[in-house]
Amino acid sequence: MLKKLLTGVVLIIAAIMAYAATKPDDFKVSRSAVINAPAREIHAQISNLKAWDSWSPWAKLDPNAKTIFEGPEAGVGAKMSWDGNMEVGKGNLTITESNQQRVAYDLIFEKPMKGNNISAFTMQEQGGQTQVTWSMEGKQSFPAKVMSVFMNCEKIVGEQFDKGLSNLKSTVENN
Repeated sequence: MLKKLLTGVVLIIAAIMAYAATKPDDFKVSRSAVINAPAREIHAQISNLKAWDSWSPWAKLDPNAKTIFEGPEAGVGAKMSWDGNMEVGKGNLTITESNQQRVAYDLIFEKPMKGNNISAFTMQEQGGQTQVTWSMEGKQSFPAKVMSVFMNCEKIVGEQFDKGLSNLKSTVENN
């Protein structure tokens, strides 16, 4: 009986691993919102990492997270490191591009899982309104592929992007 049980467990684990191996090596998450403001006002919020506390969904998940800022206050080279609870983890981001059409940054996670991703805000202004798209892309490690068997990471991150864009919209439009 024990031998059959162990064989069953091994087969289930092997099936999960085999299925995870079929997942794509790359991922991309992207969400958009229209904000009733010119791109320069939005750029001021997203290129200054200290301003992120007012709209970032992750800042609200752990208000006690330790945050350190380095480099310039805004724009290329601005860096933010954080260390918080399991929901926000530990990592850092550094702005690599900053203009009124795009703010991009390297995003490095140390905990709960290691990862190195590229994330960006792109802005397309039309008639006093700006469509803002927040995206993140990178490589999926094998452990991340296994985790994706049980969790829809695109949905989880996408929901946080939606919250962040909604908060950003409120912050910019109410200033």
